Amino acid sequence: MKAIISGAGIAGLSAALFLRRKGWDIEVIEKAPGLRAAGYVVDFFGSGYDAAERAGLLPALAAKKVPVTRISYVNQDDTERSVLDYGQFAASLDGRLMGLARGDIERVLYDAVADHISIHYGTSISTIDNRDDGVSVRLENGETLSGDLLIGADGIHSRVRELVFGPEENFIRFLGYHTAAFVIDDAELNRELDGVFRILSVPDRQVGIYDAGEAGLTVFFAHKAASEARPADKAAALRKTYGDLGWHLPALLDAADRCDDIYYDTISQIEMDRWHDKRCVLIGDAAYAVSLLAGQGASLAMGGAYILGEQVGDGDVERGLAQFEAQMMEDVKAKQAAGRKTANWFVPPTGFHNMVRDLFLNVTRLPMFSFLMNRFFAPSTKSLIH
Repeated sequence: MKAIISGAGIAGLSAALFLRRKGWDIEVIEKAPGLRAAGYVVDFFGSGYDAAERAGLLPALAAKKVPVTRISYVNQDDTERSVLDYGQFAASLDGRLMGLARGDIERVLYDAVADHISIHYGTSISTIDNRDDGVSVRLENGETLSGDLLIGADGIHSRVRELVFGPEENFIRFLGYHTAAFVIDDAELNRELDGVFRILSVPDRQVGIYDAGEAGLTVFFAHKAASEARPADKAAALRKTYGDLGWHLPALLDAADRCDDIYYDTISQIEMDRWHDKRCVLIGDAAYAVSLLAGQGASLAMGGAYILGEQVGDGDVERGLAQFEAQMMEDVKAKQAAGRKTANWFVPPTGFHNMVRDLFLNVTRLPMFSFLMNRFFAPSTKSLIH
């Protein structure tokens, strides 16, 4: 059996790993010229953690944990308002949590599969012939590939989804926010952070800075937006939105002006009634983006790839794809709904919402109220792997 995978991110490389272990031949297509940089940090737990454990990847991932010890919400004068203790967060998950840069997860997956699969970098799919008995794709470089299954793991703006299921606007749900991130090299600021993820939170806007390890300092933005249209000039858009703020913003916005690799996107979800058609299936954000508000995108990408491998690994593709959807769909929709409900606490719209969040975080640090942390995260931490 042979799988063609579009996308060499976490979802795609995870699918390659788990299907290769079932004896499949794998060809991966990736539009980027090579492995991406470390990028921003994610909380890795739940389904992805379980899948990584079953694949024997936890030691390699643990070696790349970022040195964040706590998340500190501050005022513009850098006065601390509230704290989320990362150790307490991990304890609420029985220690099954790591803070990892997305690119570092990809690197661990790549190292696990690179010698056993073929990866076509610097190209993407231009056409798809999706049949009941197999699938063929033509690449932009003119090459043609054929296989038993095409896996679209190419992100929220998936080309495979567009070619097989229709235009993006039929499936994307804009949640009313934009986000951006980039990496800077600032040794003095790094020393000042000292392992603390600092977040400036004002109504409808949020800026965070944290040490991403070898990648450097990552600057993260999230703000309310009226339109899902993404700006042509990302740095100018950030200056327009955050230019009136103090704290470290003047220096950070100057750094954005010099940066040629700013990640900028909407905070959105992908909602679909089905993820497969004939011999094509979508996984990860291409199928079920839960959004930054819900988190767990990396975890669901790896967890979903594991479940896909378990269901289709024996070669019964039609039955396996149906079982894959049946196992995941209900929980994914629940996680998406939970993410939408947290919007006012992720990027608080008013000073009152900020105050309530600060109060909750500070209260849960008290031993007698620590159980509230477990209850708050419980709905979103349920693993899809049984």
